[in-house]
Amino acid sequence: MRGFEDGYVDIIDWIIRITDRIWEDQDVGYIYDTYRPACRVYHDSGPQYGVETVVEQTIQSLNAFPDSRHYADDIIWAGSEDEGFATSHRAFNVGHHLGPWAYGPGTGRKIQLWVIANCVSEENEIFEEWVLYNQAARLAQCGIDVHAAARRYGNQGLSLSLGERELSEVERLQGGRRPVILPEPPLGSPDIEAVVRAHFHNVYNRRDFSAIDRLYAQNVRWHGTSNREGYGRAEVRAMARGLLSSFPDLGMHVDEVYWMGNPEDGFAVSVRWTAIGTHRGHGIYGNPTGRRVHIWGMSQMYFSQGRIVDEWALFNEFDVLAQLLRDEPVALEPTRS
Repeated sequence: MRGFEDGYVDIIDWIIRITDRIWEDQDVGYIYDTYRPACRVYHDSGPQYGVETVVEQTIQSLNAFPDSRHYADDIIWAGSEDEGFATSHRAFNVGHHLGPWAYGPGTGRKIQLWVIANCVSEENEIFEEWVLYNQAARLAQCGIDVHAAARRYGNQGLSLSLGERELSEVERLQGGRRPVILPEPPLGSPDIEAVVRAHFHNVYNRRDFSAIDRLYAQNVRWHGTSNREGYGRAEVRAMARGLLSSFPDLGMHVDEVYWMGNPEDGFAVSVRWTAIGTHRGHGIYGNPTGRRVHIWGMSQMYFSQGRIVDEWALFNEFDVLAQLLRDEPVALEPTRS
């Protein structure tokens, strides 16, 4: 691989071994060699800029979970040494909460959860990363009240307002017209990007839950944010209904799709998406707050014989809770002359 350090076999080897060296060997300084000085990292807290921020946050995390282990489960990738590489790295994170962090002192509790990091790299440097740490699951496993922590997080201004966020253009209703139906390629189509984009649009913008039955295998395994687990199409539909009942005006945009495989052997697909909606309904987040929220997520979808048989999907749920639960600013009494 041109421009990469000697000794790495391919991009999968590079991603796994630099992750091990940074997190398991705790050679945090190796971040300076493998992240661009002006890199951008996007996670629950919004966009972070510069390699120093990556170093600081890694040290903070290792101080809270000093025995943390990251076991690579799968990497979906695309690209080349000429155009750069895109990688979607799913890993299991196991360790103990032994040190202080933003949510209080160490609890000694064991954590066991999974994370996804999507990176874009070239010539031995990551210059963009989108990462979800499954934060709500991490807090719950540490014995911390997730809703109370999210409210504090929002009140401290750590959850950005909608106007401060970097948002994709989300268009569901264009010019007041009804949402269009995107044609679904036939089952087993080699145009997997068209398959995925049509599916997300028709389910979340068109509200066609029957599209789930057409694309997912009857015995699909589904793994979701906050360590949710599901089996079968009904569980996939339930999560989609839960989001759309909570945010009835939700509009979604697929930001990025890349994949490995072919129609005969199956596909492994990475999807990153953005959504905006207003909490006006009764769904997975309780009584409506009327708050406008930004949601973003990543999915890894595995196709066999044209259908999805396994899916791993994360979104910024802790940040969504912070946007919903933060206290309203105190209105100032009008001054009287």
